[in-house]
Amino acid sequence: MSAVSDRLPTFPWDKLEPYKKTAAAHPDGIVDLSVGTPVDPVPEPVQKALVAAADSPGYPTVWGTPELRDALTRWVERRLGARDVTHRHVLPVVGSKELVAWLPTQLGLGPGDTVAYPRLAYPTYEVGARLARAAYVSYDDPTELDPAGLKLLWLNSPSNPTGRVLSKEELTRTVAWAREHGVLVFSDECYIELGWEADPVSVLHPDVNGGSYDGIVSVHSLSKRSNLAGYRAAFLAGDPAVLGPLLEIRKHGGMMTSAPTQAAVVAALGDDEHVRVQRERYAARRTALREALLGHGFRIEHSEASLYLWATRDESCWDTVAHLAERGILVAPGDFYGPAGEHFVRVALTATDERVRAAVARLTA
Repeated sequence: MSAVSDRLPTFPWDKLEPYKKTAAAHPDGIVDLSVGTPVDPVPEPVQKALVAAADSPGYPTVWGTPELRDALTRWVERRLGARDVTHRHVLPVVGSKELVAWLPTQLGLGPGDTVAYPRLAYPTYEVGARLARAAYVSYDDPTELDPAGLKLLWLNSPSNPTGRVLSKEELTRTVAWAREHGVLVFSDECYIELGWEADPVSVLHPDVNGGSYDGIVSVHSLSKRSNLAGYRAAFLAGDPAVLGPLLEIRKHGGMMTSAPTQAAVVAALGDDEHVRVQRERYAARRTALREALLGHGFRIEHSEASLYLWATRDESCWDTVAHLAERGILVAPGDFYGPAGEHFVRVALTATDERVRAAVARLTA
């Protein structure tokens, strides 16, 4: 076991504990804007679907029920503009983090292979490469990478942590470059329904991929758009030549989404109203926090989408974390997401309205 764990970096969130204690000591309590975990209720139609499926004594299937696959294909076409999507183009997964961490291993990557991800990125992209003993490299422009040995290219739009959105032109150019060099593209699009100042586009859109899904797969999650982080509900959509072997591997590994969760996902993807309501909640919180941070002397970069504000006071991110912790506000240091984030902090919008008001009051006092 130590041989596996020794491949991994120090778990970053442990470093935040002393600052969490400081913030928690505030007389009015902590405002935790560090981890982007949903705090609002699970939508009622989703809860009802889960309860209705509670009597599920048998094993679920890895590929999911036909009803689930129908829901996935319908949503991908309706919301992302994809065309001619069949059951072979979709695959449920047990939350997107599990997929990210184990994808290089399941693809058979190892020593001599390289995984690439953005310069500022979700740390699990690197973890996945480490688990597979593959090499890894970060990039500013993926088309400037050395394609030799590059087997997996991660895109992330909207970005975690920066909220940056890749334009249709950037995506089109990257997909064309990857195909030219035989590089598999996985596009993490978990925040695609949370665009504020930009309209995120999927790699599944025909304007990006030319009507072909060859060599591209997108990753989607219901954690943020439907408050289902506790359900571990996500899915892949894209190239059947990639998803077919992954399905077989995951069958052997028993990587099954629970039957009640599958029913809940069907309900969630079929209901747009709860997504609209949740977007309005996040939009109001974003406006309040953004104005308060700017008034407190912060500069905000990108942040045109997703559930975070990428903010800086042009100092060490840890100095900023300490400054805010003294005011009872906990945020994530930017260097969790790569050295390029050393002067930034990530401020999550995932706190209750009452806690957001408390943070605004402390920032504007």
